[in-house]
Amino acid sequence: MTEKQPPKTKKHTTKKKQSKSPKKTNLKNIEHEFDQLKDRHIRLKAEFENFRKRKNREISSLLQYDGEAIIKEILPIIDDIDRMVDSADKTTSDNEESIIEGINILRTKIDRFLENTNIEAFGQEGEALNPDIHDAMLIQKDDKKKDNVVLNVFEKGYRYHDKVVRHAKVIINKK
Repeated sequence: MTEKQPPKTKKHTTKKKQSKSPKKTNLKNIEHEFDQLKDRHIRLKAEFENFRKRKNREISSLLQYDGEAIIKEILPIIDDIDRMVDSADKTTSDNEESIIEGINILRTKIDRFLENTNIEAFGQEGEALNPDIHDAMLIQKDDKKKDNVVLNVFEKGYRYHDKVVRHAKVIINKK
């Protein structure tokens, strides 16, 4: 008795074709998705590069013209100095009081300018010597005062926010 083998049906062959077809479709989908992601990546990279360049230009511009506000605030003070010089050229003994008054007004404007721009003056007689903010120019002896105390100030020091812009030049006491 011989058994007959079942004839090959199309079901077997179609299963193989069906199994290949989803793999190809899946691969095409993955390739398509990869291309989209690659394109998106390139666009984001270009966008970021443009953003970086734009910010660098803005920062450069800000730094380049950073002092403009300070210049605008100091110009009226310079104008007052010019007026004082012109007035001094025409000075007679009667105008001396007006020159002194002009100097006092000018000093007030300068103090206001320094205050508005967060510039603080320091260095006064009687302060203890601090090498971080004082430069000792001379040493003198005064038995009535403590050691390392400022006796006299040549030039005031100035601090902008927390940074020392100029050290105070002082004479200190050494016993």
